[in-house]
Amino acid sequence: MTLQILGDDSADVIAQMRSAIEGAIACDELEITSGSPGHFAIRVVSSDFEGKNRVKQQQLVYRAIAGLMDGDAAPVHAVDRLVCLTP
Repeated sequence: MTLQILGDDSADVIAQMRSAIEGAIACDELEITSGSPGHFAIRVVSSDFEGKNRVKQQQLVYRAIAGLMDGDAAPVHAVDRLVCLTP
């Protein structure tokens, strides 16, 4: 089965991603931008990342948006760039 992305609802998807990430991680800064449909770039600055290696930091973000990436009709197909920083 192939992935289908219907229309460009990137503003709505960004809002959902923002809500999910902010609900899981204490964000000092959060930037989400869309590229091609279903592809996003995320930049998060959070004290929750302190003491964690890059993989653990990224896992926190991916865990937060996992529901938006699950299934054939998922609104988030890929995160092309994920930057996790501490304040």
